[in-house]
Amino acid sequence: MNVLAREARETGRDYALRVLTHNIIHLGLAPGQKMSENELAAQLGLSRTPVREALMALAKVRLVQVHPQRCSTVSLIDYNLVEEARFLRGVLECAVAELACAQASPGEVQELTQNVVLQEYCLSRGASEKLWTLDNEFHRLIFLMARKEQTFRMLEGFTIHFDRVRNMSLSAVRDNKTVADHRAIAQAISARDAPLARRLLETHLSRYKVDEQALRERYPAAYFCASPS
Repeated sequence: MNVLAREARETGRDYALRVLTHNIIHLGLAPGQKMSENELAAQLGLSRTPVREALMALAKVRLVQVHPQRCSTVSLIDYNLVEEARFLRGVLECAVAELACAQASPGEVQELTQNVVLQEYCLSRGASEKLWTLDNEFHRLIFLMARKEQTFRMLEGFTIHFDRVRNMSLSAVRDNKTVADHRAIAQAISARDAPLARRLLETHLSRYKVDEQALRERYPAAYFCASPS
């Protein structure tokens, strides 16, 4: 598990939740992996109480299964939950992209374009961790352009299941179109072409459907819930 640095004024519960979420998304805690409250607390330098609270919070969004008096486990990847998260994100973000086309300042468009340039550099260097950070920042910038930063913050908590497969796709899919999608979306916003920006985002957020087979081939079958019959 990758133990992140604790931020100033961060509560023990929030710190544990951030570290556990990060590791679940980035496979530092793999699907199906068992977790001990005592071991996690020791690794994070915390008591068991904030760790237990973080695990319960993750259980509410079905990222963790808590077994009383036993170890908790990281939930398997459930494509039904991935689709639900993608649906929510698609509804909100496509609408936000249209607003961004109308409201973005030239400086904000330049910042979005520069973000894509950095993504292209990281992709060429195989820097998947930095690429993930830039990917998230790209989408946050679109919400900022539309003056919907709080909406983005609310959305983050609902779409972690989608984030799991997004992260896996960065390293598993050979013909990764994520950065090319971002380039096209940035260009559409720069051109103030709201219908095009919306269509591009819809395609972009639906790519996980194409990637599912590649992910199942790249990662252990035990990571996934069984496919629907």
